[in-house]
Amino acid sequence: MKVTLERATLLRSLGHVHRVVERRNTIPILSNVLLRAEGQSLTLKATDLDLEVTEIVAADVGQQGATTLPAHILHDIVRKFPDGAQVSLENTGDGAQFVLRSGRSRFNLQALPEADFPDLAAGEMSHSFSITAAMLKKLIDKTQFAISTEETRYYLNGIYMHTIDGGGATMLRAVATDGHRLARVEMPAPQGAAGMPGIIVPRKTVAEVQRLAESGADEIKVEVSTAKIRFTFGDAVLTSKLIDGTFPDYLRVIPSGNDKRLTVDRKPFQEAVDRVSTISSERGRAVKLAVADGKLTLSVTNPDSGSAVEELEVDYDAAPLDIGFNARYLLDITAQIESDTALFKMADPGSPTLVLDRDGAAALYVLMPMRV
Repeated sequence: MKVTLERATLLRSLGHVHRVVERRNTIPILSNVLLRAEGQSLTLKATDLDLEVTEIVAADVGQQGATTLPAHILHDIVRKFPDGAQVSLENTGDGAQFVLRSGRSRFNLQALPEADFPDLAAGEMSHSFSITAAMLKKLIDKTQFAISTEETRYYLNGIYMHTIDGGGATMLRAVATDGHRLARVEMPAPQGAAGMPGIIVPRKTVAEVQRLAESGADEIKVEVSTAKIRFTFGDAVLTSKLIDGTFPDYLRVIPSGNDKRLTVDRKPFQEAVDRVSTISSERGRAVKLAVADGKLTLSVTNPDSGSAVEELEVDYDAAPLDIGFNARYLLDITAQIESDTALFKMADPGSPTLVLDRDGAAALYVLMPMRV
């Protein structure tokens, strides 16, 4: 095998595929990236057995062949070559070692045979549709922060995607929750998505899809089965297993009778929450919201370091209410609000609160209160 290509091209593709590779592996082949040179292209592939990323790039192929090389070492070497450099890769006689050259630099890298590299066969995909990169990013950006990191509740470790009938139109909906907050966003379903199975896309896959969606592809092809999902971004393809579990009935936790409406100017509210929460030394410390007659008082009390209070003018004309929230969760949610104002729909200090841009907004958030 002998192949030559530009450093920028190789580095960009290695950047896409090497992130899938775990730093510590008990199976040596999983630490490597598969390189296959044929025609006028080089194919790169990496996997952790749950997630696989493949990308094809243009290259000058002097001799066809395939090998696997250590992914993170290869990425670090290529990253340190100067801009505009040409990188060549060829095997020495026995194929167990490969020589990587650029300018006056030469590296001998230990290879593992291509035949040992696992293939994450996707199998038959029941549904296929195309979605714009902007729409896919929106589905992820608005929900990703609420994904649970608690491994025991593995069925919450991803984004639940499914289609629903929304008043005669089919909608594609994404939902994530960690039990303390819930994020839900929907958009008109692309053609071909109707009737797709409800799927839970794992957290690591979501993060990789988000990065690849920023790589420049306008249209992204999505293929779905009950066990796997595949995203095609131009020359890059990401295939992933889905979480094998049942997502809880999230509709039960979305309140419908919250009649106390609080409207705040989003940016001043965010800044005030951020300021008063500085006094809190522990993660999860509550910020208290006391609202009455067009005035909101934010307060935090920490027995170890003191207290903080700030007042804001707001739009509120219901009965006075004191309610507490996790300051970090409150900031995470208000960061997703796109308009200049945020609408809080509340019931009482012990019931979940709804947060959204406005009535009927495509995205809504549910936040569980804390005792204060």
